[in-house]
Amino acid sequence: MKFVHLHTHSHYSLLDGLAKIDDLIARTKELGMKAIALTDHGNLCGAVEFYKKAVKAEIKPILGVEAYVAPRSRKDKQPKIDDKYFHLILLCENETGWKNLIQLISKANLEGFYYKPRIDKELLRLHHEGLIALSACLSGEVPRNLLNDRPEEAESAALEYREIFGENNFFLEISHHPNIPEVNKTNERMVDLSKKTGIPLVATQDIHYLKPEDAEYHDILLAVQTGNKLSDDDRLTLSADDFSMRSPEQMSEFFKELPEAVENTVKIAERCTVNLTLNQIILPNFNLPDGETSAISYLKKILAERLTSRYEIADAKVTERLDYELGVIDKTGFADYFLIVQDFVNWAKERGIVVGPGRGSAAGSLVSYVLGITDIDPLEYGLLFERFLNPDRISMPDIDLDFADTRRDEVFAYLRQKYGEDKVAQIITFGTMAARAAIRDAGRAMGQPYGFCDQLAKLIPVSENLEEALKKVPELKELYENNPDAKKIIDAAKHLEGVARHASVHACGVVMSRDSLTNYVPLQRSPQDENAIITQFEMHSIESLGLLKIDLLGLKNLTIIENTLRLIKEIRDENINISKIPLDDKKTFKLLQTGDTTGIFQLESSGMRRYFKELVPTEFEDIIAMISLYRPGPLEMGMVPRYIARKHGLEKVSYLHPKLEPILKNTYGIGIYQEQMMQIARDLAGFSLAEADTLRKAIGKKIKVLLDAQQEKLIGGMIRNGIDEKIAKAIWELFPPFARYGFNRSHAACYALIGYRTAYLKTHYSIEFMTSLFNADVGDIERTTFLISEVKKMGFEILPPDINQSFVDFIPEGKNIRFGLLAIKNVGQNIVDAIIGERQRGGPFSDFVNFLNRVVHKDLNKKSLESMIKAGVFDSLKTDRFVLFSNLEEIIFYSQGVKKSRNGGLNGSSQSNLFGDSYPSHSFLKKLTEAGDKNNEFSEKEKFGWERELLGFYLSGHPLEQHRLKLKNNNIKSIKELLANNSKTFNGNGCKIAGVISKIHRIISKAGQPILFVTVEDIKNSLEVVVFSDALAKNPAIWKENNVVVVSGRLSWRNNEPKFVCQQAVEL
Repeated sequence: MKFVHLHTHSHYSLLDGLAKIDDLIARTKELGMKAIALTDHGNLCGAVEFYKKAVKAEIKPILGVEAYVAPRSRKDKQPKIDDKYFHLILLCENETGWKNLIQLISKANLEGFYYKPRIDKELLRLHHEGLIALSACLSGEVPRNLLNDRPEEAESAALEYREIFGENNFFLEISHHPNIPEVNKTNERMVDLSKKTGIPLVATQDIHYLKPEDAEYHDILLAVQTGNKLSDDDRLTLSADDFSMRSPEQMSEFFKELPEAVENTVKIAERCTVNLTLNQIILPNFNLPDGETSAISYLKKILAERLTSRYEIADAKVTERLDYELGVIDKTGFADYFLIVQDFVNWAKERGIVVGPGRGSAAGSLVSYVLGITDIDPLEYGLLFERFLNPDRISMPDIDLDFADTRRDEVFAYLRQKYGEDKVAQIITFGTMAARAAIRDAGRAMGQPYGFCDQLAKLIPVSENLEEALKKVPELKELYENNPDAKKIIDAAKHLEGVARHASVHACGVVMSRDSLTNYVPLQRSPQDENAIITQFEMHSIESLGLLKIDLLGLKNLTIIENTLRLIKEIRDENINISKIPLDDKKTFKLLQTGDTTGIFQLESSGMRRYFKELVPTEFEDIIAMISLYRPGPLEMGMVPRYIARKHGLEKVSYLHPKLEPILKNTYGIGIYQEQMMQIARDLAGFSLAEADTLRKAIGKKIKVLLDAQQEKLIGGMIRNGIDEKIAKAIWELFPPFARYGFNRSHAACYALIGYRTAYLKTHYSIEFMTSLFNADVGDIERTTFLISEVKKMGFEILPPDINQSFVDFIPEGKNIRFGLLAIKNVGQNIVDAIIGERQRGGPFSDFVNFLNRVVHKDLNKKSLESMIKAGVFDSLKTDRFVLFSNLEEIIFYSQGVKKSRNGGLNGSSQSNLFGDSYPSHSFLKKLTEAGDKNNEFSEKEKFGWERELLGFYLSGHPLEQHRLKLKNNNIKSIKELLANNSKTFNGNGCKIAGVISKIHRIISKAGQPILFVTVEDIKNSLEVVVFSDALAKNPAIWKENNVVVVSGRLSWRNNEPKFVCQQAVEL
């Protein structure tokens, strides 16, 4: 080795480093270097990823950090004093150094964070062993003192660092940035200091990007970080010089006068050897009850105790499967894992927290089913244990779990309390710049108009990268090739795309260890919540370290189930055990057959509704199949219509070989599940299920060498089992496409069960279920609007929000549902709690002024009052919305006077208001009425608009009602009548509908013409109207939300869904 870079930033130096780890390793190799250090700012986030990829590329990884050092104690956090800090490079010489570095970074974040995660010299003295330190860039303590003409302080600091780290463990850093005068000045003085103290020099480059031509893109990245434009003066920039990765030859040339500084990089690199222990499982120990001696024996004991809760009589098939699974669990050493998971799952269930029936391949385990971790019988549904835990390949099993999303945090808190707060944490995740965001951010930093950047961004299909988009979107390609500004923005965005932008908490990932996590992983506080402790390693790194990662997912649909069960208990006094409901309920399947799947988990989309109507499901197996088939691969291959046709006998079912029939019979000869592929390999080619699982993984990876080996093995096995070679080869051809469409049956069965449970509750407990649906989406006006229309179709009414009848959430009221106060737009939790609390203490409000006198809260302000007035909350108090709205300023003034009086701000007890003197309540109310009568210039249309905006539905009537006679005289039918009179095979012409425009979605066609998709609602139903450019041109001004229109055109059925194609429209 000639030279090694020891001061290097990746994109984990958030919005400061541009290089991604893969590119960093590739560039190192390209320049012929055998080692490189990673020293991101204040974190070790990329360390494990860097280590693994460097080792794979035969590059020696040097693990390090550019730490922040507090000038005083890390615990001092005084403004304008402790917001300053020094930089210091720390490199791990050995495993002891790695462990110490984890401790330092964890304590910097958990104890020393003040603008930056800071360590101090006290911590360095405690955790210096195994570390080599460099004095860092111009922000280091030594160089900063030299630059500021404080040579004594610089020397003192250098000697102190040498004393802390030991002889030959501290180096004075010099770099080559000749265009920065401060660097040149500091380098000279650093050389002098080295001669004086004997502290050796080391040459670095402070890499922030990889190639010189990346400099402009790095400058854009810094502008994104600071919110500046490139044209701004006095902004953070490194544009004065080159901070790219230089070759060993260049570095040797730069420092030819100081060859020892280059040589020392190699000496340090040779000393730094850290071997991370990867893929060695480190499971926590389950706390066994007194008298129990081993995890496996205790696991067997509780399985025996719980077996009768799942099977009245456990036959030989059950006991043999249990014995087999226990043998694998014992062999792999995972008994503690199963005990830990069953413990917190059953803890949650005992507290009424609804837990999902399973997720992923864990449902293939009979042990999981008997323990209560999952709710699907793997024997009944043909689920395979080896799909979950392969006995031939010891790797951590993956039990992902769904909980009611509002109570997931309770489960996490239980884990921390039981196993120790230092042993349980959430996992970090990184938000990276996607293509669209990269376009907008780059364009803004470059000073380009927002509209132009937005135009470019919207041309990129969601989830596609820029390279793909340039190939697939002609308009984008044309702009890139012919518009210089577009080319500059897109080129910059290509470099920003995929760069880590921010850190946050993983939605579900939790890590557990047998002892303190900081023995393995650096910790920090969540940027969004300082009380949440998270790892600095993302989930793949956590898994590589062998730590137990559990996904605790919060699922809204389970909260809906939980709230529905609670309402059933409160209203009907029925206790429903959702795990015990029958899975062959005819009424539930009738609901699914009609496509009435609003609120039904996984089955609500328009495509699912259509296919369920065509399928006419009659058994639980149909739901499993549809959840597996309704995905891009199977849909593109036309598998859903084939499955439906075969179910109804419209297409012949055939098999390449008779032995395939028992495997594919349930899916009418169509291979749907990965488990079917494994069973074919077992039954036709003699594979063990463990070998079949290896085959499944090989097909998923699409690696030719692996596929060729598996092809030869499978075909050979079939031939040895007496299957003709030609047929064997034909059967093999079924396998590769499985990578596109094969689905995990275990996962599908679990999610089908959640879907069925929601359908069962909707069928038998409609009011309670629909109420819970509303409460699950409070604050989403569009969703609330949709649910209101669905409820009306079911024959229920939504009762308006009322100051004396409504509660925080929606509640059942007889056969109807009362609107919740919290669901009103702009009305927050605090004021709603205050209103409900006062009503419970003092009884109903007698009139509006009684409300103002009793509800004294800071959030009873103009915004919340205006919204409640417009929404009709006070209508039952014999008030007029227009009157109250006209006098809103006076009402606010009066309310403020009440607050001041309560707080002792006025002398005496009377309320003062805008009208001058002290007025009793009834006089104030009278004055409001008089003022309102003089200023009532509002229309019914405005009132309807208020209700629609704030509630999502029309409360005091429907805008169409005043036009009933006109509609009748013109023979304009309701949407319901129109749909009933036109069969799904008939495309009706010469039709008319009338309704309110509730939603407009505008697109531009490939021909550049505008098209509107308009939702028109009459009193009971809604219909989507398609307005092509020719119809739009006739009367463009009428297409506005809340307008009442009559639309002439034709009804068109496509994919079993009606659309109304507009020919002409007029406003009523």
